[in-house]
Amino acid sequence: MTIVYMPPSIRHFDPLHRVFSTWIDHLPFGYDLVTAMRPKLLVELGTHKGLSYFTFCQAMKENDIDGLCYAVDTFEGDAHTDKYDESVFSMVNNHNRQNYHGFSYLMRMFFNEALRHFDEDSIELLHIDGFHTYEAVSEDFANWYPKVKPGGIILFHDVQARLQDFGAWKFWQELTGQHETFTFNHGFGLGVLRKPGGDRQNDPELLKLLFPGESGEEAAANLRAFYVHASKHMENTHKVKRLRKLEEEKAKAKANEKKPVKAKSGK
Repeated sequence: MTIVYMPPSIRHFDPLHRVFSTWIDHLPFGYDLVTAMRPKLLVELGTHKGLSYFTFCQAMKENDIDGLCYAVDTFEGDAHTDKYDESVFSMVNNHNRQNYHGFSYLMRMFFNEALRHFDEDSIELLHIDGFHTYEAVSEDFANWYPKVKPGGIILFHDVQARLQDFGAWKFWQELTGQHETFTFNHGFGLGVLRKPGGDRQNDPELLKLLFPGESGEEAAANLRAFYVHASKHMENTHKVKRLRKLEEEKAKAKANEKKPVKAKSGK
């Protein structure tokens, strides 16, 4: 039987928060994953300007998901992003307060400091996107893996980025031989790992496509291709809207120029 996959990102997702980030290529998938999983607890390690995190939050809000989201970051930068000033945190904090007040919280601290705030086997969706050296990524995984609920999902960004001293790709290669994983290769790569256990009888369609077993190679290839096109479609749609808005503004300005100026009558 042929499965027709038409997720919510294709139907109605329009990112409210847009900043420069290589995560732009994975926004449709991030939105769809949260919508499919409906997590009670979501944690992101490494938020920077908030592109991925606010995509998760937008999915929670627009799909009436009763859960909590936490973004853990010092909001000071590192050797890979360079140091940045207080304006980054102010921008992220303001957007969070204006749009996701009540279920989204920024934890301005180091990852290890945040560990004590979460119980073991509690996080349903964890996103690891901090410092990208092999040592840093492996430490983040080792420290936070026990916090993830059995059957939960862990995302790893930049698993195909082989530049500078990035080592996420190397650590991801090791994980793929030891865990149930799925890899998106576009946009510097995004790794999806599922922790063993959990009740999988009622898995949403997206998780079934991500982890179909050994017989799902063709389905995996199709899913990868789908999200490459979904990303391009989202960007092209945004460009069209932006161009239309510019044309409307030009037309309005031109119309105002043609309006006759009424002469003032003297007394």
